[in-house]
Amino acid sequence: MESGDLKIAWARQYMPVLSSIRKRFVEEKPFSGMTIGMALHVEAKTAVLVETFAAGGAEVHITGCNPLSTQDDVAMALDTRERIHSYARRGASVEEYYAAIDRVLDAHPAITVDDGMDLIHRIHTERQEVLDSVIGGCEETTTGIHRLRAMAQEGALRFPVIAVNDTPMKHFFDNVHGTGESSLASIMITTNILIAGKRFVVAGYGYCGRGLAQKARSLGARVIVTEVDPRRALQAHMDGFDVMTMDDAARLGDIFVTTTGNTSILTERHFPKMKDGAILANAGHFNVEIDVDWLESHADSVVHRDGVDTYVLGRKAVHVLAEGRLVNLATPKGMGHPVEVMDLSFAVQALSAEFIAKHGRELAPGVHDVPSVIDEAVARLKLDALGLSIDRLTPEQETYMSSWTIGT
Repeated sequence: MESGDLKIAWARQYMPVLSSIRKRFVEEKPFSGMTIGMALHVEAKTAVLVETFAAGGAEVHITGCNPLSTQDDVAMALDTRERIHSYARRGASVEEYYAAIDRVLDAHPAITVDDGMDLIHRIHTERQEVLDSVIGGCEETTTGIHRLRAMAQEGALRFPVIAVNDTPMKHFFDNVHGTGESSLASIMITTNILIAGKRFVVAGYGYCGRGLAQKARSLGARVIVTEVDPRRALQAHMDGFDVMTMDDAARLGDIFVTTTGNTSILTERHFPKMKDGAILANAGHFNVEIDVDWLESHADSVVHRDGVDTYVLGRKAVHVLAEGRLVNLATPKGMGHPVEVMDLSFAVQALSAEFIAKHGRELAPGVHDVPSVIDEAVARLKLDALGLSIDRLTPEQETYMSSWTIGT
């Protein structure tokens, strides 16, 4: 618990945007009388967000959104705070994981804050009695938004959810810089291997894959990108990366990282083609991108190291990091995104939750964008914290940009 307190204090000092929001929340108490239910990665940066909600008057119940991303000392430290209840535990079984989610839902939250949509899925399937208490929710990650949009398209989503992941502040900083840096840091600290000179295969060239590819190249890697979207594939090519199918990349890669949010990216078709000693990692939310089950059932033997499982296939070995789970958090020393990045993302979360508290009952069920005023407010708070100033449009410029009558 003491080490958890130290981790939280360390994170808090590098989160000036959330600190500014917290000061206002203390005065205004926007969540007074409300319960917030959360399923996020329970680590130090998340703890600062949880404290911010509690400072705003909320009763907060939180559990993890990945069985291997919880930092137990942080979870214990949170549980000592007033109005905060933590049920997360690292290494929880599937049954324990969903039992903890049920404990959050037992509190009948008015607002849900999800990373992967597990709370919302549970509410709509196993715990529908909770629906009456929910005003709305927020979703943090790409995978969760994909699932929510599928629900909304089928008319199954019963309350409004803010798509925090889809805002520019999330894409530009969390997805690009956060995923890129933290995934590489976790791979390097877990394996102690050199990135420079390696054939580094990135599956997917969305915001996460783009950031990872750029940062791997900056470390000297020879980066290969695989894609299914012709526009993103062309973008990767124009950005200077080799583009090919995974079938071709499988023969060349030294390190493979999946960033697609989809299933079956590295499968039985690819493993036999890989080099001896190939390293596989996943930077997508769920552990479905690498077919670990196939490796478990077909390997001649398996060697388990701290954060690395080695599958021996004939005369070659394939190394899988973090059981194929989120590599930047699920390795033993994975710390997740850099603190300053999560300051921005969690600031958007905090203000989006406040928006739900104030306006959720006015919104129709479905997936809603983060109001641009929130996104811009977070950016301005960060610029203020950095001591940076920017220009503003003059009245003449505003008129020009909003008029269709001014020609050439």
